[in-house]
Amino acid sequence: MKNYPSNITRQQFELIRPALENFRKRTKPRKYDLYEVFCAVLYVLKTGCQWRQVPGDFPEWRSVYNYYKIWSTKAEPTADPLLEQVLKKLSLLGELTKDVQL
Repeated sequence: MKNYPSNITRQQFELIRPALENFRKRTKPRKYDLYEVFCAVLYVLKTGCQWRQVPGDFPEWRSVYNYYKIWSTKAEPTADPLLEQVLKKLSLLGELTKDVQL
């Protein structure tokens, strides 16, 4: 995977990995590295590109979009979506969502 400006470091990702891994029960082994999936989601949020136009060196766009849907869904009506929580933890929420609605 290329180093896109929207990517975070592996070290930053380790801060949020447990939350992303534990959000849904795993029933089978993951096909894609969550770091690459998360970086692809950040790429879409940062660039505003269409899901189908996610660069080919990221995981398949359908998988990235499915993770985005899961992470963007509120677990409880009063709670923030997981994606918003981890972006806040990384202090990226304002930077990435200026023009994009989560």
